[in-house]
Amino acid sequence: MPAAGDVAYVTCQNGDAMSVFDLDTGEELHRIAVPGKPAGVAVSARSGVWTVSPDSKVVRRYSPAGEVQAEVVLDGGPIGIALDEARGRVFVSDWYDARIWVLDAVTLAVVDHLPTGAAPAGLALSGDGAYLAVAEKDADRVSIFDAGTLAPVHVVTVGTRPFGLRFAPDGRLFVGNVGSNDLSVIDPATGGILATVPVGERPYGVAFAAGKAFVTNQYANSVSVVSLDGLAALGTVEVGEYPEGIDNTSDGRIAVANWFDNTLTLIDAETLEVVGTLDTADGPRAFGTFIAGGDK
Repeated sequence: MPAAGDVAYVTCQNGDAMSVFDLDTGEELHRIAVPGKPAGVAVSARSGVWTVSPDSKVVRRYSPAGEVQAEVVLDGGPIGIALDEARGRVFVSDWYDARIWVLDAVTLAVVDHLPTGAAPAGLALSGDGAYLAVAEKDADRVSIFDAGTLAPVHVVTVGTRPFGLRFAPDGRLFVGNVGSNDLSVIDPATGGILATVPVGERPYGVAFAAGKAFVTNQYANSVSVVSLDGLAALGTVEVGEYPEGIDNTSDGRIAVANWFDNTLTLIDAETLEVVGTLDTADGPRAFGTFIAGGDK
């Protein structure tokens, strides 16, 4: 793998694969077999990559070079994943049984369960490691936990059918509501809704760069752009068909996985111009944080 720079690990559900790209060169370094229709993904530049395959209910840990180092079969419906590297844990949402698994990040042994509302999907850890949040799609709410003690701290009613979510660099929590076509912006310390921001049709994932929030709109084949200062709409960027997973690089680009046309779109976060399109394996989802490297 490259010694520096950004590497994208794109889970491709239809292709039972993970496409691994050097984003500095655009080269596909590996196409790794990941059985079970992988969707959820979390990465660490130091420790490796974790994937969730909902069809086979398998969570795997890979080395940065793509070697399987551990795996576990879970019951229920695993889908989303988030890494708490400092505490040596990964969290996996259970879509069917309304809970979060807490796994040892190295061995993938189950160490705890956290109850949630119906159909938990996206998971996110705050940048300071203080909070864990989960979007509960069929409950129209978000649960927030103390990431250290794992105690519940807030249950927040949001828009309709929340799915993806992420903490902004300033600590606010942004939630994409696929049913109401908007973002809920939450103060995790108080559990209060700070704003509701309209975006495109069926917002799925959220990422941040250059003082902006970027939101994938599945049905609009676009990314909505919102300023973090004032939450003003800054326009949209046309991407591939059915965009889902989204993440930021360390050098000011946004990467978008387009499920239906098997591409990864790269956007300059300053100019909002598309600066590259990379071909992936079939059905890229990249649900989670999928870019590692640099000072990200």
